[in-house]
Amino acid sequence: MRVMIQLRPSPDLVAAVADPSRTATTADVADGLPGVELDTAFTPVAVPRPVPAAGGDPLSLNQPLDFSLAPDDASVLVRGTISDDELVSRVTLLPTLRPGVVGVFADPVIESSPTCGGAPPVGDWHDVERLLSVAALHAEGLDGAGVALAVLDTGVNAAHAARRLGRAVTVDAARCWSPQGVTGRPGEFAVDHGTMCAFDALIAAPQAAIVDIPLLLSTRPGGTAMDGLLSDAVAAFAHLRGVLEAQPAESRALVVTNSWGSFSPEWDFPVGHPGNYSDNAAHPFNLMVAALDRIGGDVLFAAGNCGRECPDGRCAYPSRPIVGANSHPRALSVGGVDVNGRRVGYSSQGPGRLTARKPDVCAYTHFAGSRAFGESEPDSGTSAATPVAAGLVAAVRTRWPAARLSPAQLRALLRRTAEDRSEVGFDYDYGYGTVDPHAVMAALERRSRSAA
Repeated sequence: MRVMIQLRPSPDLVAAVADPSRTATTADVADGLPGVELDTAFTPVAVPRPVPAAGGDPLSLNQPLDFSLAPDDASVLVRGTISDDELVSRVTLLPTLRPGVVGVFADPVIESSPTCGGAPPVGDWHDVERLLSVAALHAEGLDGAGVALAVLDTGVNAAHAARRLGRAVTVDAARCWSPQGVTGRPGEFAVDHGTMCAFDALIAAPQAAIVDIPLLLSTRPGGTAMDGLLSDAVAAFAHLRGVLEAQPAESRALVVTNSWGSFSPEWDFPVGHPGNYSDNAAHPFNLMVAALDRIGGDVLFAAGNCGRECPDGRCAYPSRPIVGANSHPRALSVGGVDVNGRRVGYSSQGPGRLTARKPDVCAYTHFAGSRAFGESEPDSGTSAATPVAAGLVAAVRTRWPAARLSPAQLRALLRRTAEDRSEVGFDYDYGYGTVDPHAVMAALERRSRSAA
């Protein structure tokens, strides 16, 4: 089984891992872990320590938390493989055999979320443009200018997206990042799932700068062209923390769209095991998501395509398929509706695992748009709905950076202003409803007047 090992080496080594200008290798921090085949190509990642208020629970994400990367607080993550035959004994014995090992966690396969079936598109991206009130957004100066829009997926082909949009696409190459072993230039990857995601986000926020992170192209033994490992997502979020911290505090604006998830418990420790990912707020990746939110990053995750009516064939959780970070309390979990407002049958229903009330909201999907998969194939799945919502968030961030409106406040605003699709308020099909840009703009105007 592939695992992540969390260690506390010397403070000097922690500082070396946390400092992007220095280089520390797996051998420097974890040489000779008994029974573990370490992945020496993986660059160790510093994991901040959650710091609750006095008396708070450091394992709960449902409270105010700070995060410390101080050398005496932070830990370091490496990855490797433990034989399935020795898994139970090694996980139990490692902390006693090697002082400094504080946890062994699942490193599950993560995959993109294309949809099932072969239904034709419902409407096109111009319908989405209208439903998102793009003209009104842009008239208010909300077009994504100055906003970093990170697309964590299979890589972006900016030229293709620009041709379909009919306007230039900006890729911020200096802030892009690739996992170990991934070759290719930012914005010049093959047209695929990541290009669809970038196109869909740019419908509402055409002036945003794409930060291309081809997470799902990471190489692993037995992998395919569209999956990776959660450890690479940990490294990607560590990079994004640096991107955000380099921005002036008063104008921070980073939107992170994630149209991927873990579909099967096969790659995970059982629920209740301390190394579990799906239900475990203390898993290092779930901590990284919370830490990015804390310093001003907007994180969006697809709810997934395991809806009861039309589940993706890979869906293997028998219930509650919105797992791990896709159900994170500090992330916006996005379900899917078509341009007529009907929930698409593959959109995963809650309750979520880390937070029951998931998805948060729905956005538009299953429309003719990027043509990333051919002339007649729709932009589909919650994979499309999530960047559509991310584009709306990026548009808002043009004039409302995190210093004016925190990620938590923006999530609450999106939930409060959503168009309710049921008669009971929140429900597990639609969340709080479909995103409503007009209501968002009206709420922001009221907030602006009250602050004047």
